[in-house]
Amino acid sequence: MKFDSWQSTLYFLILGIIAIFTGEIVTFIMLGFILISLHNINTTLKKINKSNGNSEQ
Repeated sequence: MKFDSWQSTLYFLILGIIAIFTGEIVTFIMLGFILISLHNINTTLKKINKSNGNSEQ
C-alpha cells in the first residue's frame, strides 16, 4: 500500500481532532515530528537502495 499525501493529510487531521478533544496537543506535535523524521529516513533509504541498483521494495 502506497501512503499518498492525501492519506497522510487525512491521518493528521483525524489525529489533530482527537488531540484537541483529549487535550494532548503537545503529544500530537511530537508525534508529527517523529512521523516526518521517519518518512524522511524512509525516503532517503529508498533513494540509496535505488542508486545501488536494487529494485526490491
